[in-house]
Amino acid sequence: MAIDHLSSSQLRLYLQCPLKYRFQYIDLLPRVFRSSALVFGSALHSAISWYHKSHLAGVKVSAEKLWQIFDSDFFSQTVESDIRYREGDDEMKHQVMGREMLSLYLTEAKPQEAKGSEVHFTVPLVSPEDGKALGVNLEGIFDLVERDDTVVEFKTSAQMLNPFDVQSLLQLTAYGYAFMRLYGHPPRAFKVVNFVKNKKPKIEVLETTREKPDYDVFLSIAWQILRSIQQGIFYPRTGFWCKECEYRAVCPVWHESEYAV
Repeated sequence: MAIDHLSSSQLRLYLQCPLKYRFQYIDLLPRVFRSSALVFGSALHSAISWYHKSHLAGVKVSAEKLWQIFDSDFFSQTVESDIRYREGDDEMKHQVMGREMLSLYLTEAKPQEAKGSEVHFTVPLVSPEDGKALGVNLEGIFDLVERDDTVVEFKTSAQMLNPFDVQSLLQLTAYGYAFMRLYGHPPRAFKVVNFVKNKKPKIEVLETTREKPDYDVFLSIAWQILRSIQQGIFYPRTGFWCKECEYRAVCPVWHESEYAV
């Protein structure tokens, strides 16, 4: 099976459910809906990216303008897609929460001077055994790169993270690998800015690093996933993620799953 690139989100999706990976990236099945969580996270990312790109251009940004960017992005996604809200949620609640979180970002996260926002990258994946190129690239986007070469990732979640959660994020290791391929040295550190969607929104900032053994494990995982995709190995894997899966109507195990309620 021909494949020319992978991303950290593709790797994460394959690990979560190989069948959903096939539906989304091989079969290219249309999504019948999008979860409100994905829409919210996308709109928040867009607003923060606009904030940093404006600062890089020497333009000051008010909180009110930032809210407008968030609202506009959120609204455009509701027009383009059928949005699936969780029970008790609606568009208004998400807009209010978005404004609260952006205000927290400006006052509590203390954004550092950036040298790049939404930095796209394409680097070759190599074999963990001999370092030779596999003929497939790793593609992705750094949410933010600070002046001191700290790579920042913005996340939205329903709960607080702990140091182990951050240390085990394959996405950060993938970004560190890409950074080294691009610049010839590892990032100074990784910073995760987590927007916690509680009744009272919170923001937490956690830092971590990576060492050579972490990159060796990442390359091994990426290589094994690539081989599995090329061999056409796609099996369903059930879990809490099934509740908001956009492909459950075509999933052969959905109706037998304990989550099909």
